[in-house]
Amino acid sequence: MIQWLDGFLSYLQVEKNASYHTLRNYGEDLVQFTAFLEKETINLTAIDYLTLRHYLALLQEKGYDRRSIARKLSAIRSFLRYLNREELLEDKTWHNVSTPRVGKKLPIFLYPEEMLRLLDAPDVQTPAGQRDAAILEVLYASGVRVSELVALNVQDLDLHLGQFIVKGKGARERMVPLGRFACNAVQRYLQNARPLLLRKNSAGELEKALWLNKYGTRLSDRGVRRLVEKYVRQAGLSHGISPHSIRHTFATHLLNAGADLRAVQELLGHINLSTTQIYTHLTRERLKEVYHDAHPRA
Repeated sequence: MIQWLDGFLSYLQVEKNASYHTLRNYGEDLVQFTAFLEKETINLTAIDYLTLRHYLALLQEKGYDRRSIARKLSAIRSFLRYLNREELLEDKTWHNVSTPRVGKKLPIFLYPEEMLRLLDAPDVQTPAGQRDAAILEVLYASGVRVSELVALNVQDLDLHLGQFIVKGKGARERMVPLGRFACNAVQRYLQNARPLLLRKNSAGELEKALWLNKYGTRLSDRGVRRLVEKYVRQAGLSHGISPHSIRHTFATHLLNAGADLRAVQELLGHINLSTTQIYTHLTRERLKEVYHDAHPRA
């Protein structure tokens, strides 16, 4: 059973270009599922509708919430589709198991004045501070995912045109614009800070990564999360703000300023418009302001 699980994770990584977090989460969920199958002495080829219903009921008994159960079911379905493709699983009744209804959770975002405080938090007199200031500016200017940010190489940037290439989910590339504040911050980092950080790396100029850690190698997504948490504390902002919160902030501020929803969808790299529509809930306050300011009988 383990060999099929390893094969599936390799398939996700190589053919689907799944992120590290996706591979880790799917791996954990499927190890839990295969342990259940072994305990119940259910053969991999005998998985059906009743097997999944029994497993979901067990998860509910253990106190998992609907969101967690839905995520685990999604991982299992992907695995079963893979087994079906490999002609190891014929019974398709597992398709009939419905996903638990999950209420949409409104994303956390920062108000403009809070975002400005966060952007001003790094000490730009130090190499690390210049790097961190550039990272925060790019996150806010582009709305990229943290995985997309740390994967950037120097050659992906075109500061003259104010844009860069991002490889998103499913290896889909998109061109993302950068504002002048972000371009200036990145230019300063490339000229002053990156060469100093690069000295710690024996590979030297062969290092392609845009964002470097203190060892002169590619900065990890965990490193970005830590630096965001650090400056959130320094700026006196609410706990729970993450790099993804800045992505939410990017989308919310654009929509509040009148940006087209489909344009925001393209900028975020969402495949479906429904994924982007969650941000419309956050703009109601702005819509009320526009109504009261513009309507003659408001």
